[in-house]
Amino acid sequence: MRVTMVNKYYPPHLGGIEYHMHDLATALAKRGHDVRAVVANESPRTLDEQVDGVAVHRLGRAFAYASTPVALGMRKAIREQADRDTPADLLHLHFPYPWGEVSWLAANSDIPTVMTYHSDIVRQKAMLAAYAPLLRRVLDRVDLIIASSPDMVEHSPFLAPLAEKCRVVPFGIDVDRFDLAGEQAARAADIRAAHVRPVVLFVGRLVYYKGVDVLVEAMASVDADLVIVGSGPLEAQLRTRIASLGMQDRVLMLPTLASEELVAWFNAADVFCLPSVARSEAFGLVQLEAHASGTPVVSTRLTTGVPFANPDGVTGLTVTPGSVQELADALRRLVTDDALRDRLGRQARERARADFTIDRMVEQTLAVYDEAIGVA
Repeated sequence: MRVTMVNKYYPPHLGGIEYHMHDLATALAKRGHDVRAVVANESPRTLDEQVDGVAVHRLGRAFAYASTPVALGMRKAIREQADRDTPADLLHLHFPYPWGEVSWLAANSDIPTVMTYHSDIVRQKAMLAAYAPLLRRVLDRVDLIIASSPDMVEHSPFLAPLAEKCRVVPFGIDVDRFDLAGEQAARAADIRAAHVRPVVLFVGRLVYYKGVDVLVEAMASVDADLVIVGSGPLEAQLRTRIASLGMQDRVLMLPTLASEELVAWFNAADVFCLPSVARSEAFGLVQLEAHASGTPVVSTRLTTGVPFANPDGVTGLTVTPGSVQELADALRRLVTDDALRDRLGRQARERARADFTIDRMVEQTLAVYDEAIGVA
């Protein structure tokens, strides 16, 4: 099958959607499919390259607005997917990327098209008000819509009316990457030895919807060390609050880590926490990485895929978004109850390997592709 994916960027650009798209595209290419990606470059230069078997066409970016890169050649590049010597069998859009979706509409392509709806637009309310009519046109025109959880279909104001054309395909990760061996096992042991208290780990960008400020407040009453991995605009504010609470001796803030080091931290931690407070957190893929490491997760009951990825009492515990008290109680319960923590961690590892592998994601995505081509 010949598949062309459309998105803002492609790795090495950092971003959850970018890395999901890379994992899916690479896995499809390894199965012998002809996979291309049409994306924006981070500079005005247009270039073509092969990345792990995927043909990546990076269009020169004219400018960016509200985190949306504007590549003026996007409409032409999408239209050309039907004019190649080997035309694309299917287009796969990744929302939210307003410029890409508008370009797809303008291209008026008759190639069967699937869209993965990663997240609602939550914070940019003014942009959403202007874009909503166009988004509804796009959703009406695509053949099928992929969502990562049934929660997203049920609670998204854009997907709920179109539930009949939505297909749930949970995200998948390379679960084997989180098995410890050799130097990684030694590094995880060193991390554990450096901490007298249990370790609560957070990994992610330091932005409003991640709720790291709530986590810091909750940890003030939990006898454990907090390790925060990531960077972002709230870093200075968080450091100030940690100091005002007198928690400097048990809070460690680290920048973004290399993959191998991060695996060691996931395995060394006693509990992982994703305290997100807004629907911008559409799934929380990082929860699966903790699960694959055998580490239980405390997360929040958002009306997104977050609790779908981390069901309460199965792979971890869930709490009300923004509740400092509930979060503190759940963290305290896990760091003090060895039997519960071990049981949830074991179940988390088993569920990750059963339900959230890249192979399963690819199989289910291919089924959606076949259906879309059949109904187009």
